[in-house]
Amino acid sequence: MGIVEPGMEAMLDVFVHETDTMLEELDEVLIDSEKARNIDDDNINTIFRITHTIKGSAAMMNFEGMSNLAHSIEDVFYILRESPEKLKIVFDTIFDLVFQSSDFLKDELNQIRTGVYEPSDPSELIDKIHGQVAVLKGEAPAETSAEGDVQKDVAAPIEADEDSETIHIFFDDGCQMENIRGFMIVTQLEKVCDSVKTVPANIENDPETAAEIEKKGLFITIKPADALQEAIETVESALSVKSYEVVVKGEEVKTEEAKTETPEQIEAELKAAGIEEIKTEALSKEVAAVKAATAPQPKANKAVAKENAKQSLLSVNQAKLDKLMDLVGEIVTTESMVARNPDIQDLKLDNFTKSLRELDKLTDELQDIVMSIRMVPLQGTFHKMSRIVRDMSKKLDKKVELVTIGEDTEVDKTINDAIVDPLMHMVRNSVDHAIESPERRRELGKPEMGTVTLHARNAGGEILIDITDDGSGLDAQKLIAKAKEKGILTKPESEYTEKEAFQLIMAPGFSTNTTVTEFSGRGVGMDVVRKNIEQINGSISINSVKDEGTTFTIKIPLTIAIVDGMNIGLGNNVFTLPITSIKQLFRLTDESSIVKNTNGAEMIMIRGECYPIYRLHKVFGIGDSEKSFTEGLLIHVESGNGNACFFADELLGEYQVVVKPFPVLFNHYGLKKMGLSGCSILGDGSISLIIDAATLIANNKK
Repeated sequence: MGIVEPGMEAMLDVFVHETDTMLEELDEVLIDSEKARNIDDDNINTIFRITHTIKGSAAMMNFEGMSNLAHSIEDVFYILRESPEKLKIVFDTIFDLVFQSSDFLKDELNQIRTGVYEPSDPSELIDKIHGQVAVLKGEAPAETSAEGDVQKDVAAPIEADEDSETIHIFFDDGCQMENIRGFMIVTQLEKVCDSVKTVPANIENDPETAAEIEKKGLFITIKPADALQEAIETVESALSVKSYEVVVKGEEVKTEEAKTETPEQIEAELKAAGIEEIKTEALSKEVAAVKAATAPQPKANKAVAKENAKQSLLSVNQAKLDKLMDLVGEIVTTESMVARNPDIQDLKLDNFTKSLRELDKLTDELQDIVMSIRMVPLQGTFHKMSRIVRDMSKKLDKKVELVTIGEDTEVDKTINDAIVDPLMHMVRNSVDHAIESPERRRELGKPEMGTVTLHARNAGGEILIDITDDGSGLDAQKLIAKAKEKGILTKPESEYTEKEAFQLIMAPGFSTNTTVTEFSGRGVGMDVVRKNIEQINGSISINSVKDEGTTFTIKIPLTIAIVDGMNIGLGNNVFTLPITSIKQLFRLTDESSIVKNTNGAEMIMIRGECYPIYRLHKVFGIGDSEKSFTEGLLIHVESGNGNACFFADELLGEYQVVVKPFPVLFNHYGLKKMGLSGCSILGDGSISLIIDAATLIANNKK
C-alpha cells in the first residue's frame, strides 16, 4: 500500500519539504516567544498561519492524524488572535503542548521519508490541547494543566468571603525586586481597604518570594473600604505593573495593561510607601532603567522589512545538486587531462593554449556557482540547538541560555548535514556536564543563568565553530585519573600536558558521569563526535579553564567535493595533501636541527618548537624510508591533533582535485585509519591518494 493515493506521489516531496520548513519556523517563533514570556501579534499570526497551512496540506495528502493535530493548535491561536490577553491563562502549558505537537509532526515526516508509514495516534495530545481551548473559552477551570492535573505553576488565590475581591498582578519582565514592588502596592491598598492579604505571604521580609511572584504573579485579596474602583486605580498607577486581572468568585471580569511608570512616579510612590530606606544601588539602577525604557523608540515596519526580504527562490531536490556537483568534478578532471596530455606537451600551440585558458576560467566560474548553490547558512542547525537547550534546561532543572553568533555563515549542504549530530551531542554535553545547578553557580559567584555560545566564522578556506560554555571547566588531573581507571592511558601520567589531558575525553569509552542518565554516562559520545568530524576532513581542539568554562573549536572545510591540494611524490606514487593542512614547506641543508626523543623517534626544532617527523615512505610502506633529510622535502602540517612534519621525496605542484571516496571493497584494508581520506584522478589519468593529516598523526603518535 502506498503512502498517498495514486497520482499524488509527485506532491509528497513538496509536502514533506514545506512542512519541515514550517515546523522549523514554528520552533523558532516558540523559543523566542517563550524567552520573552509573551507572544506578540505577529507571532500569533505566524503560528496560526503555519498550523492552518499544515492542516490543509495534510488533509489534502490524506494524513488525517497530522491534519487533526494541526487543527487543534489552530483553534488555540484562533482564540488568542482575537483575544491576546488570554495568553497568560494558558502560558505555562501551551508552549509545552505546541512543542510536543511539533515533535509529533516531525516524527511523522521522518516516517514518510522512509517510505514505510504507519500513522501514529495523536488523540492524547489533541485532548490536552482541546482542554486548553476549553480553558480559554471559560468552559473549564484554568488550574487544569496540559497533563490534566492541577497546574503546579499557578498559585491559588486566598480563600475569600463574599465581601472580598482578588486581584492577580504580573510585573514587567526583568524588573527585579518583585516582592518589594508588591509590598509597595499593599501599602497603598491598605489606605483604601479594610484588609489586605497576599499569596505569597510575608513578601516584605522574604526576598525569595520575588522569584515566585515573577513566575506565578502576585495574588492580593482585599476588602474594599468603599468602592472596588479605588483599589483598581491604585493598582493601575503602581510601579512596574505589566498587567492585572480582577477575579470575582473565581471568574475573570477585567484585564488591563498597566500604565508605564515614570522615574518621578517611582520615587514618589517609594516615598508614599514609607520605604525610602530600601532605596539601594540596585533600586537606583531600576530608576535609570525605567528612564531608558520610557524614552521614545522608533518602530520598525515589519511588513515593509518582510516585503524587502522577498526573493525568487526555487526548491531543488538535493540528489540533482549532488549529480551536478559530480558532473562539475568530472569536467575539472577532464580539463586537467586535456591540459596535461603527453601528446601535446612539447608542442607550441598558441591558439590552443589561449582557448585552454578561457576554458579554465569558465570551468572555475562554473565550479564556484555550483558550490555556491550548495551552500546553506548554519542558521537552521543553530536553531535546532536552541530547542535542545530549552528542553534539557527544563528536564535538568537548570537555567541555561543559548547564544548564537555568525549563524549566517554558509557551508556545503553535505557538511551542514554531517555536523548536526556532533553539534547536538556537544551542546547536550555542555548543558549536562558543564553548566552547574543554579545553587552551585550562586555559591561560585556566577549568574544563575548559564550560557552556551555557538560562534561560527570563516577562516580562509575553512569554517571555525566554537561551542563555549561558562560552566565548571575541565580538570586535567581528574581526566587523567579517570582515563587511568578505564585503562586508556598510552604513556605515564606525569608526561601528559594539560592539552593532551583534555583530548582524553575523546577516547572511546571515556565518560566522567558516574551514573547513566537520559543524556550521558554510557561512555559513547565525544569519540563518535571526533570520528564524524574527521570524516568530513575536520578537526576538534579543546581549551578549558577550571570553574570558568570550556571551548570546543571545530574546524571544517567549506566543501569536501573539490579541494585545493599540493601533490607530493613518494617514489613512483603521487599523494595529495590539502593546502589547508600545510603551514610551510622547506628543505634542509644539514641535519643539525634533527633530534631524537627518549623513544628514538625523530623530531625537528623549528623556531624553538619541537615537532615529530613522519617519514611517509615508512607510514605507507613505500620503498626506502631511510633517506637523508637533505635529499627530500619536509612539510610542516597542522591538525586538531597537533603539529608535525611529513617527509616526502619531492613537490609536484598545486592542483585542484576532485575528492572521490574509496570503493566499498577497500573498507577492510583500513585505509582511513592509515591516514587516507579518499582519492583523486590526475590529469594523466593516474590515481592520487589524499592524505588526512589529522588521522595520520592521531594513529601514529610518537
